[in-house]
Amino acid sequence: MSHILTDFKAFLDSSPTSWHAVREIGNRLAIREFHPLNEEEKWHLELGKKYFVARGGALCAFALPVMKPIQAIILASHTDSPALKLKPIPAYQKANMTQFGVEIYGSPLLTSWLNRDLALAGRVVITNSTGEPEERLVYLDDALFFIPQLAIHLDREVNEKGLHLNKQDHLSPIVGLSEDSKMPLEVLEKLLRRHLSFHSLLSFELFLVPHEPSRFVGIENEMLASYRIDNLAGVHAALNAIGFLDKPAHQRLQLSLFWDNEEIGSRSKEGAASPFLNHVLERIAYSLKINPEEHLVLKNNSFCVSIDMAHALNPNYPKKYEPHHTPLLGKGIVIKYNADQKYASNALSAAIVVHACQILNLPCQSYVCRSDLPCGSTVGPIVAQSTGINTVDIGCPQLSMHSIREVMATKDYLDMVRLLTHLLQEG
Repeated sequence: MSHILTDFKAFLDSSPTSWHAVREIGNRLAIREFHPLNEEEKWHLELGKKYFVARGGALCAFALPVMKPIQAIILASHTDSPALKLKPIPAYQKANMTQFGVEIYGSPLLTSWLNRDLALAGRVVITNSTGEPEERLVYLDDALFFIPQLAIHLDREVNEKGLHLNKQDHLSPIVGLSEDSKMPLEVLEKLLRRHLSFHSLLSFELFLVPHEPSRFVGIENEMLASYRIDNLAGVHAALNAIGFLDKPAHQRLQLSLFWDNEEIGSRSKEGAASPFLNHVLERIAYSLKINPEEHLVLKNNSFCVSIDMAHALNPNYPKKYEPHHTPLLGKGIVIKYNADQKYASNALSAAIVVHACQILNLPCQSYVCRSDLPCGSTVGPIVAQSTGINTVDIGCPQLSMHSIREVMATKDYLDMVRLLTHLLQEG
């Protein structure tokens, strides 16, 4: 299975943003005989064939069975990660330094972004030589930026009282040394023209991203450190599960959904709260002549696996964890529970995963948050609410969640691929 880890590492390094991740997913699916679809065109689907459709930073891939489906198995994950995003008019001058203004996307661990080599990545819309708008993906790694931390001599109590960062004042990267710029977008356009030929810049969505690549760490290289492990680990595992299907199922629709914008609440046209999944299911039903009642029967026979990362025990902070539910790195897949349904797992949905782990002889762990701490959430409850499909929330344990440098155990990732492949084919 080492080739899967090699591809996972390459996937991480090639996916600095959700749009880059979707491009990488599409490329891998096309190689595996998945046919691309366009939401702006009519679909003509054939039983036994495999398809995918992209919507910005989201993508849905599905394999049709040889007969009209009576159930669906859905693997759900998300392509985005917490980050620092450039403001619409990013460049400004302070003293003889050019800086970029940024907004906070999601809930990044802000201190981890200091004193790092940072590049720019994302999408831009430009006009070409004929004046037509074009969308382009960019990764600008030839001019690196950094966010300098205040020297300890000027912040003497930082090690005792902790670092306080003002999101407006303290997170603007230094781009370079220069005189005052006359044009608000002059610096950004200069950087872009090193990579693109265009007439004018219309708009952009660009993020700061770390320049450091992913790397195997630990005495036996048993762990992986990288940006965006949350949640590209879930994305790549689900991609492998559906990508390597060897033959069509009998009456089971096999589907992997990679949503965007989970880190900011999923309420976008590409997020889990959008009608993207329901639209795909409706168009499949229409194309295969599944009537409305059969469509409802299919949903009620279906099962969704929401895959997102889980908090592994940090040995330096044991009191932050529920003492009897502390997932460990390298000790297996985590089923996530919450009494308020911030995670969608219930007795019936969790039992399916536990049973599958028993069949595959895979270790399985349970996680709940401390009762005196708030719990995060995932796409799972949104899927359950919007579709009525029974859903479970699972993940691989990781350290430093929402940091610019996260860590997971490679064994847990390989276990997740095995589990998802089994559930997709046998679930």
